[in-house]
Amino acid sequence: MTESALKETPLHALHVALGARMVEFAGYAMPVQYPTGILTEHLHTRAGAGLFDVSHMGQIRLSGADVAQHLETLVPGDIKGLAPGRQRYTLLTNDAAGILDDLMVTNAGDHLFVVVNAGCKHADLAHIQAHLGGKVAIEAQFDRALLALQGPQAAAVLLRLAPEAGSLGFMAGREIAVDGVPCFVTRSGYTGEDGYEIAIPADQAERIARRLLAEPEVKPIGLGARDSLRLEAGLCLHGHDIDATITPIEAGLNWVIGKRRRAEGGYPGAAVVAEQLANGPKRRRVGILPEGRQPAREGTPLTDAAGNPVGTITSGGFGPSFGGPVAMGYVDAAHAADGTALQAVVRGQPRPAAVAPMPFVPHRYYRP
Repeated sequence: MTESALKETPLHALHVALGARMVEFAGYAMPVQYPTGILTEHLHTRAGAGLFDVSHMGQIRLSGADVAQHLETLVPGDIKGLAPGRQRYTLLTNDAAGILDDLMVTNAGDHLFVVVNAGCKHADLAHIQAHLGGKVAIEAQFDRALLALQGPQAAAVLLRLAPEAGSLGFMAGREIAVDGVPCFVTRSGYTGEDGYEIAIPADQAERIARRLLAEPEVKPIGLGARDSLRLEAGLCLHGHDIDATITPIEAGLNWVIGKRRRAEGGYPGAAVVAEQLANGPKRRRVGILPEGRQPAREGTPLTDAAGNPVGTITSGGFGPSFGGPVAMGYVDAAHAADGTALQAVVRGQPRPAAVAPMPFVPHRYYRP
Protein backbone atom coordinates (compact mmCIF):
# COMPACT_ATOMS: atom_id res chain seq x y z
CA MET A 1 0.00 0.00 0.00
CA THR A 2 1.42 3.38 -0.96
CA GLU A 3 1.80 6.03 1.68
CA SER A 4 -0.78 8.21 -0.06
CA ALA A 5 -3.35 5.38 0.18
CA LEU A 6 -2.97 5.02 3.92
CA LYS A 7 -5.66 6.37 6.20
CA GLU A 8 -4.72 8.88 8.88
CA THR A 9 -5.99 9.27 12.42
CA PRO A 10 -7.05 12.70 13.73
CA LEU A 11 -3.61 12.91 15.40
CA HIS A 12 -1.55 12.37 12.25
CA ALA A 13 -0.27 15.94 12.07
CA LEU A 14 0.70 15.83 15.75
CA HIS A 15 2.69 12.61 15.26
CA VAL A 16 4.60 14.18 12.38
CA ALA A 17 5.21 17.36 14.35
CA LEU A 18 6.60 15.28 17.24
CA GLY A 19 9.08 13.59 14.88
CA ALA A 20 7.47 10.14 14.89
CA ARG A 21 8.61 7.49 12.44
CA MET A 22 5.42 6.52 10.68
CA VAL A 23 4.65 3.03 9.37
CA GLU A 24 1.69 1.22 7.83
CA PHE A 25 -0.46 -0.65 10.35
CA ALA A 26 -3.93 -2.01 9.57
CA GLY A 27 -4.25 0.37 6.65
CA TYR A 28 -3.28 3.44 8.70
CA ALA A 29 -0.16 5.55 8.88
CA MET A 30 0.79 5.09 12.54
CA PRO A 31 3.73 6.14 14.73
CA VAL A 32 6.02 3.19 15.53
CA GLN A 33 8.36 5.31 17.65
CA TYR A 34 9.35 8.88 18.47
CA PRO A 35 12.90 10.28 18.51
CA THR A 36 13.66 8.99 22.03
CA GLY A 37 13.21 5.40 20.81
CA ILE A 38 11.25 2.29 21.77
CA LEU A 39 13.35 1.34 24.82
CA THR A 40 12.92 4.79 26.41
CA GLU A 41 9.21 4.88 25.58
CA HIS A 42 8.69 1.43 27.10
CA LEU A 43 10.48 2.24 30.36
CA HIS A 44 8.80 5.64 30.60
CA THR A 45 5.36 4.00 30.44
CA ARG A 46 6.32 1.65 33.28
CA ALA A 47 7.50 4.61 35.41
CA GLY A 48 5.35 7.60 34.36
CA ALA A 49 2.54 7.91 31.84
CA GLY A 50 2.57 7.07 28.14
CA LEU A 51 0.09 8.49 25.64
CA PHE A 52 -0.88 6.16 22.79
CA ASP A 53 -2.93 7.00 19.70
CA VAL A 54 -5.28 4.04 19.19
CA SER A 55 -7.75 5.91 17.00
CA HIS A 56 -7.33 3.29 14.28
CA MET A 57 -9.35 0.88 16.44
CA GLY A 58 -13.10 0.70 15.88
CA GLN A 59 -15.80 2.09 18.14
CA ILE A 60 -19.31 0.67 17.74
CA ARG A 61 -22.46 1.65 19.63
CA LEU A 62 -25.15 -1.00 20.08
CA SER A 63 -28.55 -0.12 21.52
CA GLY A 64 -32.12 -1.25 21.69
CA ALA A 65 -34.29 -3.68 23.62
CA ASP A 66 -32.45 -6.75 24.90
CA VAL A 67 -29.19 -5.58 23.31
CA ALA A 68 -27.06 -7.55 25.79
CA GLN A 69 -29.02 -10.73 25.12
CA HIS A 70 -28.60 -10.28 21.38
CA LEU A 71 -24.85 -9.65 21.65
CA GLU A 72 -24.49 -12.84 23.70
CA THR A 73 -25.49 -14.80 20.57
CA LEU A 74 -22.11 -13.74 19.06
CA VAL A 75 -19.76 -13.80 22.08
CA PRO A 76 -19.12 -16.17 25.04
CA GLY A 77 -18.95 -13.36 27.60
CA ASP A 78 -21.62 -12.67 30.22
CA ILE A 79 -22.98 -9.45 28.75
CA LYS A 80 -26.38 -9.67 30.43
CA GLY A 81 -24.61 -9.69 33.79
CA LEU A 82 -22.59 -6.57 32.96
CA ALA A 83 -23.79 -3.86 35.34
CA PRO A 84 -24.16 -0.26 34.13
CA GLY A 85 -20.76 1.38 34.09
CA ARG A 86 -18.85 -1.90 33.94
CA GLN A 87 -16.60 -3.17 31.16
CA ARG A 88 -15.77 -6.71 30.00
CA TYR A 89 -13.23 -8.32 27.65
CA THR A 90 -14.85 -10.82 25.30
CA LEU A 91 -14.48 -12.51 21.91
CA LEU A 92 -16.34 -12.82 18.63
CA THR A 93 -16.22 -16.54 17.78
CA ASN A 94 -17.04 -18.65 14.74
CA ASP A 95 -18.77 -22.04 14.64
CA ALA A 96 -15.45 -23.81 15.28
CA ALA A 97 -14.87 -21.54 18.32
CA GLY A 98 -12.11 -19.72 16.44
CA ILE A 99 -11.55 -16.16 17.59
CA LEU A 100 -12.70 -13.69 14.92
CA ASP A 101 -11.66 -10.77 17.13
CA ASP A 102 -11.26 -9.77 20.75
CA LEU A 103 -13.17 -6.75 21.99
CA MET A 104 -14.03 -4.61 24.97
CA VAL A 105 -17.69 -4.09 25.85
CA THR A 106 -18.90 -1.44 28.29
CA ASN A 107 -22.46 -1.13 29.60
CA ALA A 108 -23.01 2.59 29.10
CA GLY A 109 -26.54 2.47 30.53
CA ASP A 110 -28.63 3.15 27.44
CA HIS A 111 -26.25 1.36 25.05
CA LEU A 112 -23.24 -0.95 24.81
CA PHE A 113 -19.97 0.75 23.86
CA VAL A 114 -17.79 -1.71 21.94
CA VAL A 115 -14.14 -1.29 20.92
CA VAL A 116 -12.71 -3.68 18.32
CA ASN A 117 -9.33 -4.13 16.65
CA ALA A 118 -8.31 -1.93 13.74
CA GLY A 119 -7.57 -4.75 11.31
CA CYS A 120 -10.92 -6.43 12.00
CA LYS A 121 -13.27 -3.49 12.47
CA HIS A 122 -14.97 -3.54 9.08
CA ALA A 123 -15.36 -7.34 9.16
CA ASP A 124 -16.62 -7.13 12.75
CA LEU A 125 -19.18 -4.50 11.79
CA ALA A 126 -20.40 -6.59 8.83
CA HIS A 127 -20.57 -9.68 11.08
CA ILE A 128 -22.60 -7.85 13.71
CA GLN A 129 -24.89 -6.30 11.12
CA ALA A 130 -25.46 -9.68 9.45
CA HIS A 131 -26.50 -11.32 12.73
CA LEU A 132 -28.02 -8.48 14.76
CA GLY A 133 -29.27 -6.10 12.08
CA GLY A 134 -32.96 -5.43 12.57
CA LYS A 135 -32.73 -6.59 16.20
CA VAL A 136 -30.61 -3.77 17.65
CA ALA A 137 -29.44 -0.35 16.50
CA ILE A 138 -25.83 -0.51 15.25
CA GLU A 139 -23.83 2.70 14.90
CA ALA A 140 -20.22 2.55 13.74
CA GLN A 141 -18.23 5.47 15.15
CA PHE A 142 -15.03 4.86 13.22
CA ASP A 143 -14.42 8.58 12.79
CA ARG A 144 -13.91 9.20 16.51
CA ALA A 145 -10.47 9.37 18.10
CA LEU A 146 -9.27 7.05 20.87
CA LEU A 147 -6.35 7.79 23.18
CA ALA A 148 -4.81 5.47 25.76
CA LEU A 149 -3.05 6.96 28.77
CA GLN A 150 -1.10 4.23 30.54
CA GLY A 151 1.29 4.02 33.45
CA PRO A 152 1.50 4.49 37.22
CA GLN A 153 1.15 8.28 36.85
CA ALA A 154 -1.82 8.11 34.46
CA ALA A 155 -4.46 8.62 37.15
CA ALA A 156 -2.71 11.63 38.68
CA VAL A 157 -2.46 13.24 35.25
CA LEU A 158 -5.99 12.57 34.06
CA LEU A 159 -7.60 13.72 37.30
CA ARG A 160 -6.20 17.22 36.68
CA LEU A 161 -8.25 17.39 33.47
CA ALA A 162 -11.15 15.16 34.51
CA PRO A 163 -11.65 14.88 38.29
CA GLU A 164 -14.61 12.54 37.75
CA ALA A 165 -12.26 9.91 36.35
CA GLY A 166 -11.02 9.29 39.87
CA SER A 167 -14.22 7.43 40.68
CA LEU A 168 -13.67 4.85 37.92
CA GLY A 169 -12.58 1.43 39.08
CA PHE A 170 -10.70 -1.12 36.97
CA MET A 171 -12.80 -2.30 34.00
CA ALA A 172 -15.31 0.51 34.35
CA GLY A 173 -16.33 3.35 32.06
CA ARG A 174 -18.78 6.20 31.44
CA GLU A 175 -19.26 9.61 29.87
CA ILE A 176 -16.83 12.08 31.47
CA ALA A 177 -15.78 15.58 30.44
CA VAL A 178 -12.02 15.79 29.82
CA ASP A 179 -10.84 19.41 29.86
CA GLY A 180 -14.43 20.36 29.08
CA VAL A 181 -14.85 17.94 26.16
CA PRO A 182 -17.51 15.20 26.44
CA CYS A 183 -15.64 11.89 26.19
CA PHE A 184 -16.26 8.24 26.98
CA VAL A 185 -13.57 7.16 29.45
CA THR A 186 -12.79 3.59 30.50
CA ARG A 187 -10.17 2.34 32.95
CA SER A 188 -8.28 -0.65 31.61
CA GLY A 189 -5.34 -1.12 29.32
CA TYR A 190 -3.06 -3.15 27.17
CA THR A 191 0.24 -2.60 28.98
CA GLY A 192 -0.37 -4.27 32.34
CA GLU A 193 -0.32 -0.83 33.97
CA ASP A 194 -3.12 1.29 35.41
CA GLY A 195 -4.56 3.55 32.77
CA TYR A 196 -7.44 4.86 30.71
CA GLU A 197 -8.87 4.83 27.21
CA ILE A 198 -10.46 8.11 26.17
CA ALA A 199 -12.87 8.21 23.21
CA ILE A 200 -12.99 11.76 21.86
CA PRO A 201 -14.76 13.63 19.03
CA ALA A 202 -12.20 13.81 16.21
CA ASP A 203 -12.15 17.61 16.08
CA GLN A 204 -11.08 17.79 19.73
CA ALA A 205 -8.53 14.97 19.71
CA GLU A 206 -5.37 16.95 18.99
CA ARG A 207 -6.23 19.60 21.57
CA ILE A 208 -6.78 16.98 24.28
CA ALA A 209 -3.64 15.08 23.25
CA ARG A 210 -1.53 18.25 23.39
CA ARG A 211 -3.08 19.12 26.76
CA LEU A 212 -2.08 15.70 28.14
CA LEU A 213 1.41 15.88 26.62
CA ALA A 214 1.90 19.23 28.34
CA GLU A 215 1.84 17.42 31.69
CA PRO A 216 5.38 16.62 32.86
CA GLU A 217 4.69 12.91 33.44
CA VAL A 218 3.43 12.25 29.89
CA LYS A 219 5.38 11.22 26.79
CA PRO A 220 4.06 10.04 23.40
CA ILE A 221 4.46 6.31 22.82
CA GLY A 222 4.43 4.44 19.51
CA LEU A 223 3.42 0.98 18.33
CA GLY A 224 6.87 -0.48 19.04
CA ALA A 225 6.71 0.07 22.78
CA ARG A 226 3.01 -0.80 22.82
CA ASP A 227 3.94 -4.25 21.54
CA SER A 228 6.79 -4.86 23.98
CA LEU A 229 4.63 -3.66 26.89
CA ARG A 230 1.72 -5.97 26.02
CA LEU A 231 4.08 -8.89 25.45
CA GLU A 232 5.61 -8.48 28.91
CA ALA A 233 2.04 -8.31 30.26
CA GLY A 234 1.23 -11.64 28.55
CA LEU A 235 -1.62 -10.14 26.52
CA CYS A 236 -2.63 -11.49 23.12
CA LEU A 237 -2.37 -9.61 19.82
CA HIS A 238 -5.11 -10.62 17.40
CA GLY A 239 -3.75 -11.91 14.12
CA HIS A 240 -0.68 -13.22 15.91
CA ASP A 241 -1.47 -14.96 19.23
CA ILE A 242 -5.18 -15.45 18.52
CA ASP A 243 -7.09 -15.76 15.27
CA ALA A 244 -9.99 -17.57 13.60
CA THR A 245 -8.18 -20.94 13.91
CA ILE A 246 -7.51 -20.71 17.66
CA THR A 247 -10.13 -21.29 20.35
CA PRO A 248 -10.45 -19.40 23.64
CA ILE A 249 -9.44 -22.52 25.56
CA GLU A 250 -6.32 -23.11 23.48
CA ALA A 251 -5.44 -19.45 24.06
CA GLY A 252 -5.83 -19.79 27.83
CA LEU A 253 -8.75 -17.37 27.84
CA ASN A 254 -11.04 -19.71 29.81
CA TRP A 255 -11.72 -16.87 32.26
CA VAL A 256 -13.57 -14.99 29.53
CA ILE A 257 -16.38 -17.56 29.71
CA GLY A 258 -18.32 -17.24 32.94
CA LYS A 259 -20.21 -19.96 34.78
CA ARG A 260 -23.59 -19.14 33.23
CA ARG A 261 -22.31 -19.08 29.65
CA ARG A 262 -20.46 -22.37 30.17
CA ALA A 263 -23.72 -23.95 31.28
CA GLU A 264 -26.04 -22.30 28.78
CA GLY A 265 -23.82 -22.03 25.68
CA GLY A 266 -25.73 -20.19 22.97
CA TYR A 267 -22.78 -18.63 21.10
CA PRO A 268 -20.86 -19.77 18.02
CA GLY A 269 -18.54 -22.66 18.83
CA ALA A 270 -20.03 -23.34 22.25
CA ALA A 271 -19.93 -27.13 21.72
CA VAL A 272 -16.23 -27.02 20.84
CA VAL A 273 -15.49 -24.91 23.91
CA ALA A 274 -17.47 -27.29 26.15
CA GLU A 275 -15.54 -30.29 24.81
CA GLN A 276 -12.18 -28.59 25.35
CA LEU A 277 -13.15 -27.46 28.85
CA ALA A 278 -14.06 -31.07 29.69
CA ASN A 279 -11.13 -32.87 28.07
CA GLY A 280 -8.48 -30.21 27.56
CA PRO A 281 -7.26 -28.77 24.24
CA LYS A 282 -4.55 -30.45 22.17
CA ARG A 283 -2.42 -27.30 22.17
CA ARG A 284 -2.03 -24.44 24.58
CA ARG A 285 -0.69 -20.88 24.57
CA VAL A 286 2.27 -20.61 26.93
CA GLY A 287 4.94 -18.16 27.95
CA ILE A 288 8.45 -18.96 26.77
CA LEU A 289 11.79 -17.78 28.09
CA PRO A 290 14.66 -18.20 25.63
CA GLU A 291 18.04 -18.56 27.33
CA GLY A 292 20.67 -15.90 26.67
CA ARG A 293 20.06 -12.44 25.23
CA GLN A 294 18.89 -13.23 21.71
CA PRO A 295 15.10 -12.89 21.19
CA ALA A 296 13.10 -15.58 19.41
CA ARG A 297 10.65 -13.86 17.07
CA GLU A 298 7.20 -14.73 15.73
CA GLY A 299 7.30 -17.85 13.58
CA THR A 300 10.24 -19.44 15.39
CA PRO A 301 9.75 -23.25 15.50
CA LEU A 302 9.80 -24.95 18.90
CA THR A 303 11.04 -28.50 19.43
CA ASP A 304 11.49 -30.84 22.36
CA ALA A 305 14.93 -31.85 23.59
CA ALA A 306 15.11 -34.57 20.90
CA GLY A 307 14.36 -32.10 18.11
CA ASN A 308 10.75 -33.15 17.52
CA PRO A 309 8.44 -30.25 16.51
CA VAL A 310 6.10 -29.28 19.35
CA GLY A 311 4.98 -25.75 18.53
CA THR A 312 5.65 -22.24 17.25
CA ILE A 313 6.28 -18.82 18.77
CA THR A 314 3.55 -16.29 17.95
CA SER A 315 5.06 -13.20 19.64
CA GLY A 316 8.61 -12.65 20.76
CA GLY A 317 11.08 -9.91 21.48
CA PHE A 318 13.22 -8.26 24.14
CA GLY A 319 11.44 -7.26 27.34
CA PRO A 320 13.02 -3.99 28.51
CA SER A 321 11.47 -4.16 31.98
CA PHE A 322 11.99 -7.92 32.27
CA GLY A 323 15.59 -7.49 31.21
CA GLY A 324 15.79 -10.27 28.66
CA PRO A 325 14.04 -12.00 25.77
CA VAL A 326 10.41 -13.07 26.29
CA ALA A 327 7.95 -14.83 24.02
CA MET A 328 4.64 -16.62 23.84
CA GLY A 329 3.42 -19.30 21.51
CA TYR A 330 1.53 -22.56 21.12
CA VAL A 331 2.86 -25.99 22.06
CA ASP A 332 1.38 -29.47 22.23
CA ALA A 333 -0.49 -29.88 25.51
CA ALA A 334 2.05 -32.48 26.67
CA HIS A 335 4.76 -29.79 26.61
CA ALA A 336 2.77 -26.94 28.19
CA ALA A 337 3.72 -27.33 31.86
CA ASP A 338 5.77 -24.51 33.39
CA GLY A 339 9.45 -25.35 33.35
CA THR A 340 9.26 -27.73 30.38
CA ALA A 341 12.54 -27.58 28.46
CA LEU A 342 12.20 -26.64 24.79
CA GLN A 343 14.42 -25.54 21.96
CA ALA A 344 13.72 -22.41 19.92
CA VAL A 345 15.10 -22.93 16.43
CA VAL A 346 16.47 -19.49 15.47
CA ARG A 347 17.82 -19.35 11.90
CA GLY A 348 18.20 -23.10 11.93
CA GLN A 349 20.08 -23.21 15.22
CA PRO A 350 18.35 -24.81 18.24
CA ARG A 351 18.67 -22.63 21.34
CA PRO A 352 17.56 -23.60 24.87
CA ALA A 353 14.24 -22.22 26.09
CA ALA A 354 11.65 -23.13 28.70
CA VAL A 355 7.93 -22.77 29.27
CA ALA A 356 7.31 -20.02 31.82
CA PRO A 357 4.29 -18.49 33.55
CA MET A 358 2.89 -15.16 32.35
CA PRO A 359 2.81 -12.23 32.81
CA PHE A 360 6.54 -11.69 32.61
CA VAL A 361 6.13 -8.38 34.45
CA PRO A 362 3.43 -8.23 37.18
CA HIS A 363 0.21 -6.43 36.29
CA ARG A 364 -0.39 -3.21 38.20
CA TYR A 365 -4.04 -2.53 37.41
CA TYR A 366 -5.99 -0.27 39.76
CA ARG A 367 -7.62 -2.53 42.32
CA PRO A 368 -8.41 -0.49 45.48
